[in-house]
Amino acid sequence: MASLKELRNRIASVKATQKITRAMQMVAASKLRRAQAAAEAARPYSVRMNTVLANLAKPLRGRDDAPRLLAGTGRDDVHLLVVCTAERGLCGAFNSSIARLARDHAVRLAGEGKTVKILCVGKKGHDILKRRFRSEIIDLVDLRGVKQLAFTDADGIGNRVRDLFAEGGFDVCTLFFAEFKSVINQVPTALQLVPAQIDSEGEGEVAGGEAVYEYEPDEESILTDLLPRNLSVQIFRALLENAASEMGAKMSAMDNATRNAGEMINALTLTYNRSRQAQITKELIEIISGAEAL
Repeated sequence: MASLKELRNRIASVKATQKITRAMQMVAASKLRRAQAAAEAARPYSVRMNTVLANLAKPLRGRDDAPRLLAGTGRDDVHLLVVCTAERGLCGAFNSSIARLARDHAVRLAGEGKTVKILCVGKKGHDILKRRFRSEIIDLVDLRGVKQLAFTDADGIGNRVRDLFAEGGFDVCTLFFAEFKSVINQVPTALQLVPAQIDSEGEGEVAGGEAVYEYEPDEESILTDLLPRNLSVQIFRALLENAASEMGAKMSAMDNATRNAGEMINALTLTYNRSRQAQITKELIEIISGAEAL
């Protein structure tokens, strides 16, 4: 059994850890409000852009002269996986759940004979995936120096993806991130970026289900400008969703850690008191026995 001094040191150590986890929980709660507001503000813009693109793309579907970002290369041989995770840990299963979804997708593609390339956005996802896909990882985008996410950060990643596509580096691009639902619920999500997956259910939402639009200039010219921007918009939304999901997961993880530390302190304190009481009782017995012997 541990000595009283060892138990006191252990209790003091756990109490110090509890203070840290409680402080991290409060910091995450403070950052969560801003991150959640930013993620929720980005959703309507993303949905409305999807609606506009759906209306624009409708007459061009199936045509040979459709923009490449919309129609793709016509092949399905090389897949680029853009995996967005956090730069730091201590946020529960947030990073591992996204990496697991990307890993399962990569394994399935490899089993079908496809070539897989991985672009990691965030150090934690890179650390997890490199154990199995070290040769498939083409680059790591490090955002540790970014204090406040801006569209320029996402546009830089979007430019990298567009340049790879223009060079013929891949045929299909899929984005992986966690969609924020609540503090305890973050859903790992896979979104195909190239060829653009445009939801046709949103067509006509702006002015009615049977609305007819006239565009100036023509649809193809507008799509040529909007499709690259849409790619960056979707990446920006994914980064914002990830930021909110990370803070929610960290807040929940630190709350659990604080509670576990409290339970451990109670258990160690009980053990300490019992050991101290047993030692006192033993000393009293020795004193009484010595007195009776005299």
